[in-house]
Order: sequence, then structure tokens, then C-alpha cells
Amino acid sequence: MESWNKITSEQEIKDIVEKSHQTPQIIFKDSVTCGISAYAKSRIIDGYDEIDGKADFNYLDLLSYRSVSNFIADHLGVYHQSPQIIILKNGEVVHSVTHHAINPKGIAEVL
Repeated sequence: MESWNKITSEQEIKDIVEKSHQTPQIIFKDSVTCGISAYAKSRIIDGYDEIDGKADFNYLDLLSYRSVSNFIADHLGVYHQSPQIIILKNGEVVHSVTHHAINPKGIAEVL
């Protein structure tokens, strides 16, 4: 999606945490060769209108930036999964969901 912010560095994760004090932040960790990840991504795209404008959406390609995913696990205290949605508000993780549980309606309810 054009409005998705691509994550490529650990500094961007730190910036996302800071931004979460003003606007909720969503991180979508995608393993681009995984069928379950593709399914989760398609569900998000199909239902994106439910979350659009309610939070900033940040996208991480795990295969290209695995070290950033490891940093997320360490820095945010969230066990690594893929695919995974992590929602931050006020500098804290308020929700994490993985695999088939990823859906726009559930994300919107948390926001």
C-alpha cells in the first residue's frame, strides 16, 4: 500500500515508538515468501478502510531486514512471530497478534 511506511532500520523503530505518543502505530512484520503472511497481508489490504486514518501503518519485510525484527523483539519485548501485527500507543505495545488472527476488524477494535 502506498500509505505504508517501510521500515529499514533500528532507528526507525525508535522513531515509531516516539510517534506512538501522538498517533497509534501499527507494525506489520511480513515474511514475503510465506503463504500465511501473504494471506494476512491480503486481509489487511481488503479491509484497510477499517483502520485507515486511525493509526500510522509501518511495514517490515522480514527477509530483507531480519536484524530489525530482532531489534523489535528485544526493544519492545515482543516475541518474534511472522506474520505479526504489533500496535503501539504512548510508547508501549498494547496489542500483538499473529498468523490467521490478523484481521482489520480486530486491529480497529484495539485502536
